Amino acid sequence: MTAAVKCNDGAIDHMYIESGNMSVTQSGSSANFSTGDSTYKLDARPGNNRDKRISNLETLAHLVKGNVGTGIFAMPSAMKHSGIWVGGGVLLVVASICIHCMQMLVKSGEELQARQVNFSTSYADVAEAACKNGAKQLRRYGKIAKITINTFTCIVQMGFCCVYIVFIGDNLSQFVFHYTEVNLDPRIYMAAAAIPLIFLNWIRNLKWLAPVSLIGNALLMLSIGVVFFYSFQRLPPIDTIPAFGSWAGLPLFFGTAIYSFEGITLVLPLQKDMKRPQDFSGPTGLLNCGMIIVLCLYLSVGFVGYWHFGNDIQPSITLNLPAEEIVAEMIKLVMVISICSSYAMQFYVPIPIIWPSISKHFSFIGNDTVAEYIFRTILVILISGLAVAIPKLDLFISLVGAFGCSFLGLIFPPLISLAVYWPEVSPVILIKNLIIIAIGLVGFVTGTYASIGAIIDAF
Repeated sequence: MTAAVKCNDGAIDHMYIESGNMSVTQSGSSANFSTGDSTYKLDARPGNNRDKRISNLETLAHLVKGNVGTGIFAMPSAMKHSGIWVGGGVLLVVASICIHCMQMLVKSGEELQARQVNFSTSYADVAEAACKNGAKQLRRYGKIAKITINTFTCIVQMGFCCVYIVFIGDNLSQFVFHYTEVNLDPRIYMAAAAIPLIFLNWIRNLKWLAPVSLIGNALLMLSIGVVFFYSFQRLPPIDTIPAFGSWAGLPLFFGTAIYSFEGITLVLPLQKDMKRPQDFSGPTGLLNCGMIIVLCLYLSVGFVGYWHFGNDIQPSITLNLPAEEIVAEMIKLVMVISICSSYAMQFYVPIPIIWPSISKHFSFIGNDTVAEYIFRTILVILISGLAVAIPKLDLFISLVGAFGCSFLGLIFPPLISLAVYWPEVSPVILIKNLIIIAIGLVGFVTGTYASIGAIIDAF
């Protein structure tokens, strides 16, 4: 998810948040969510100071960091549902379609800008602008389009938060048991985690969250390195690993795959903040280069992780790391710390969307700041309760991916593109976009059904 932010002292202007990651850049933009007085405003028009814009290398780094999250540790488990070779092939197809949808969204934004359309560089605002300035039949649906995308954004972000709490519970449970032999249900740790998370999410100024999240990113990259180190040791013959899992498992794999590539909300603000935005899109642009790196990371961790552990793979590969190795055990604690910082950033994203519309219902409290703290507390408790109710990391990831990310990553971008260019759309482009929409809808229906069914069977 992407949030464009200006803190009270102007030190941090933009934050890019996706799948548990946050990267910070300075920008000359006036885009802001005022975090000190509960006033949230988004105005991401280009700034005047190009010195504060980011280079191509910085853009590439933000793009990669913003798309590599905790879903990478669930990819080996997803391969168990699909099989190692079929999973690798399906991941390539899903990633290719997701990257193409990102390109479509960028091209749609560029086309609207060429028409001198004023809009904020966010996914929802581009959708609204596409309807209001595109096909005449859709102009009255602009507000609905914006609300719809904001709704799915909130669903996905809170789904991410649920996944993080399950991840914290699973890893803390295994870590504590190894050193104390106290075998508590992971759900106890999930419920207990809500207490520090409540106080962490009382932080309303992103200036204070920025360094915490940057540390979390560094710890995440360290954890990926450790996973690679152990996964490449003593690999069994690859012909002992199933090439194909099951037809029933494919929808679950799809949900995890689309969850992993739900970085589409990141691309527009990144392009806007570049010194050379013309280098972002296109076949050899930074978007394709960055997402190919992301694909290679997910594919290699998923492929090698499943190859090493086979059907013994856990919902998170961190749970498979050897308990007798102190580095492997410490990495679980490191990941818990990293996830807590990521949770705070993911939790921040829906607040400016939800709070302004419901704050009037808390007016009886008499103090806006206290009211917002109470709302944040209630939301953390509700998210924690949902995680405790469904403590299955791999199935939760698949459900969030299939239900929310299918729309944001596959269905909405072709619709926005058609709205912008209609009626000057060739039959080939129309058919191609309809096929992508159909894939997204099939993935949504089958993935959501399979995930819910697997969750019910698990209990």
